[in-house]
This record gives sequence, C-alpha cells and structure tokens, in this order.
Amino acid sequence: MKYIRLTEEQLTELEQEFINFLSTQSITAEEWDNLKKEKPSLAEEEVDVFSDLIWEGVLAKVEYLENISAQHMHLFKCDEKEMNLISVKVLNPEIDLNTNEGFGWFKKNWQSDFVEYLTAAKAYTKDKNIDKFELIRKGAVITKGALYQWFDQIIAE
Repeated sequence: MKYIRLTEEQLTELEQEFINFLSTQSITAEEWDNLKKEKPSLAEEEVDVFSDLIWEGVLAKVEYLENISAQHMHLFKCDEKEMNLISVKVLNPEIDLNTNEGFGWFKKNWQSDFVEYLTAAKAYTKDKNIDKFELIRKGAVITKGALYQWFDQIIAE
C-alpha cells in the first residue's frame, strides 16, 4: 500500500465510487459480500487499492498545504517541479496561533520583531504525491492557499 487505508467513515462517504471501482474489477455486490466472508484478506487488498486510487486523485490536485502550530505556520505551495515554503515563527511564547486570540494578535503584529519569516523551495523527490502525503501525515491540511497567497504578495512588494 502506497498511502493509508481510508477510514470507515471515508469509505462510507465514497460508497458509490467504491461500487464503481468494484464493478471495474467485475465484482458484483453478491461477490463482494462473499469475498468479505470467505477471503477477508483479499477484500482488504481491494480496499487498499481503492484507497490508494483515491489518495492519488486527491494528492494530484493539491496546490496548497498548511501546518499551523502554536508558534509556527508552515505554508506550502505545490508547484509542478518544486514545493515552496513560507515559514512564520512567532517569538512570543504566550501566543498560540491555533486560538482566535493568538491569530488576532498575529494579524495585528505580523510586522513586529516578535515574528520571523523564512522562505524556501525544495524539489520533489521521485514522487511528489508521496512528498505531499508526508506533510499531511505530519499534520498539514489541504487549503485553497489564501494565507500563502497573502504572504507571497506581501513578500513580493
């Protein structure tokens, strides 16, 4: 398995897609029920293949990722050949960017001496979807990139 198996909740949400996937494998509903009972490991393999297909589709479309912790923001833009990073570090230990108050403080003080910025770019390894997936495993979430774009515009000025 290349990524991770979808959760039961995710599989439920993608039930129709899974049915379509099974039909491309020429597996009927009755055969699927029998497979789950008689050969559960084979059924699990089918779920794993389906999970990887879903992850591949999602990751191929990812343009922006964000990983925000108490004092750090790591904002990623996933271009064709490389991943660009805008890193923000809050030097005030009393601020937690995950709270409304902390993010409010940041919006007022983003240009102060209590905030540091770093930009970087990194070429992907052999598989850019794996690179994106690893960031998600480490806590990043897929976004539309509003924060990244805002900082990118500020930096460019």
